[in-house]
Amino acid sequence: MNMKPGLRLPILAATCAALFAGSAFAQTPPPATAPAAAPAAPEPDWTFSSNVGIFSQYVFRGISQTNERPAVQGGFDVSHKSGFYVGTWLSNVSWLSDCQCGVSNSLEWDMYGGYKWDLGHDFMWDNGFLYYFYPGSYPSGFTNPDTTEFYTALNWKMLQLKWSVGLGNKTFGIPNSSGSNYIEGNLNWDVVDKVNDYIGKVTLIAHVGHQDFHNNGDFSYTDWKGGVAFDLSGYTVGLLGTGTNAKSAFYTNSYGKDLGSGQFVAYVQKTF
Repeated sequence: MNMKPGLRLPILAATCAALFAGSAFAQTPPPATAPAAAPAAPEPDWTFSSNVGIFSQYVFRGISQTNERPAVQGGFDVSHKSGFYVGTWLSNVSWLSDCQCGVSNSLEWDMYGGYKWDLGHDFMWDNGFLYYFYPGSYPSGFTNPDTTEFYTALNWKMLQLKWSVGLGNKTFGIPNSSGSNYIEGNLNWDVVDKVNDYIGKVTLIAHVGHQDFHNNGDFSYTDWKGGVAFDLSGYTVGLLGTGTNAKSAFYTNSYGKDLGSGQFVAYVQKTF
């Protein structure tokens, strides 16, 4: 994000057979009982997982990051049974270089770490830091978009309420934006555990969030998302629809595409 009673009878039977081997009448030993179940394996101290996926486009908080073009994404996580975890994740992007203003960037590299507290009764509290890194070259005077956020999330079964706040004054490259934050609610509802031998778990996905850029209200907006994902022979296949009320004048790129308009995202992902 462990000698047994079942062994005594065979030993006793063997002993009796040896004592009465010379008897004229054969003795039938009692049937052996089933061996005791092996104890459950203990929970490992550390757990490693990784994922890779192909997406029809990369949409982050309702805004297309790849000019509506495909994205390859993947990452890995290491977690300790105490609740501590670290991870990293990467995706191709183009939203910075699409401005045609001398920026050379094609990668988003996220690094994060935090701690999860089990509060009981299916509640989980998650706190951590996430660093968004956009390596590349930028012209003089261009605001570097690298961003660090602190996040806190309360999870209960299929529901999540999460708040993220930027720790610098240039959140995603917007100057003088100290204290910008994003609040969101998420639903991941496993409605079916298994459909047949090929299609496994089916999950309904819903999301609503609000991005607030302090001192830059024209860039603030609300976004939403809905869709479905299902397991197909070990892969996760999904289809999502997204939308925002972001102002077109501030989210239309140099190619004339309104990146905050309604989008569809299809994807195939594998977790190891």
